[in-house]
Order: sequence, then C-alpha cells, then structure tokens
Amino acid sequence: MTRPKKRRCIRFNPKVTYFKPRGIPLRSLDEVELNHDEFEAIRLRYIEDLEQIACAKKMKISQSTFQRILNSANKKTAEALIKGKAIKINITN
Repeated sequence: MTRPKKRRCIRFNPKVTYFKPRGIPLRSLDEVELNHDEFEAIRLRYIEDLEQIACAKKMKISQSTFQRILNSANKKTAEALIKGKAIKINITN
C-alpha cells in the first residue's frame, strides 16, 4: 500500500487554465495536463526566482519532492512546446 499524498500549500490560482498553439482548433490538439502543484512549482522557481529549498518550504514539502514536481512540470511543458500540444492546468487537485 502506498503512502497517502501529502497536502501541498499552493497560494496561487491562475486566471487562465489553457494554452494552445495559435491557429489550431483545440479539438484537434492533444493536450498535456499540468497539476496545480506542478504549476505552483514553476511559478515559485522561475517567476518568483526562489531557490529550490525556499520553494519547498513555501509549499510545505521536502526539497527532493519539490525537485520531482518541478522536473515533471518541465518535462510536460517541454513536450507541449516541442510537439505542439495544448497545456491544461488542472486546479482541482
């Protein structure tokens, strides 16, 4: 049996929850889904320009967990950019 997922502290709700390549209808695109904690990790690290340890403290998780979340978010974002996929931000988890 796996450990239950620790609740993360997320202080930002985006106003926009979809990004897609211009000129292509959304119905014809594959999509990549960013979880709310992945979105928050990107915001803290790259927009707030905090070090990983500070980001982890703000989210109330360990630094290694923050690193895993950030790596996952970067991989998904890169996949969307390289393969022309839409990005959906899931704010319900």
